[in-house]
Amino acid sequence: LCDVRDFDRINSIINESKPDFIFHLAAQPLVRLSYKDPLETFSVNALGSANILESLRNLEKKVNVVMITSDKAYDNVEWEWGYRESDKLGGKDPYSASKGMAELVIRSYHSSYFSSQESNVRIGVSRAGNVIGGGDWASDRIIPDCMKAWSEENIVKIRNPVATRPWQHVLEPLSGYLTQALALERSNELNGEAFNFGPPSDQNHSVEDLILEMSNHWEKVKWESVTPDSSMHEAGLLKLNCDKAIHFLNWQPTLSFEETVKFTVDWYRAYYNSPENILKISLAQL
Repeated sequence: LCDVRDFDRINSIINESKPDFIFHLAAQPLVRLSYKDPLETFSVNALGSANILESLRNLEKKVNVVMITSDKAYDNVEWEWGYRESDKLGGKDPYSASKGMAELVIRSYHSSYFSSQESNVRIGVSRAGNVIGGGDWASDRIIPDCMKAWSEENIVKIRNPVATRPWQHVLEPLSGYLTQALALERSNELNGEAFNFGPPSDQNHSVEDLILEMSNHWEKVKWESVTPDSSMHEAGLLKLNCDKAIHFLNWQPTLSFEETVKFTVDWYRAYYNSPENILKISLAQL
């Protein structure tokens, strides 16, 4: 383990291990934390990405690199249709801005060092929708917040129940990342390309929809709406268009919204009821 901001350590690991594939997921992933510590957010998400790419410049072997950013990298103006990979990037909050910065870093390194047919480094960018699933214990995230509260029969406080998101189970984008990496390995045609991974754009659901669906699989669900912090921007609507991944990668999501929620709640139920069997249910879901 190491800090992705530690260039010397990152460089040493990559050049010693000489990987065939790299999946860069290291990040400061929380919007509200980005308001509290924007400098850490920018340094981890932007400089950390630069450290990975800089370490590849002198690597003398073929390597396929999938850089995972976020659907929050888009300059979200909350329009009704899904964002395409060619749409404008940006972001109002520090987290979204940091992911936009990471995208600029990736684009710069690709254009400057890795874009030729002869390059031994092939780069892909992945932008995933709102990921849920078992094993998430991060603070200030809706699923762990709900599970922790409900496991103790407490009330969970929801900031914006009408906010709509492209919810998907964690296994969906993971399959996308693997598919993208394999496509990079097989052909140089997708070098430098970005792909969205999320549910069909007509299957977005609100936070309230998510909670109500969770209540079908968990007893004694209690929640209340609270006034969000007006000093922190939080988008009300976000959609993704995943046609590019469907067409070029032959990838598509496999779980419905209802199955996604059931998989998620089932994992936490198993954790609280029989934690010694959590590996078994994790493998079964995989």
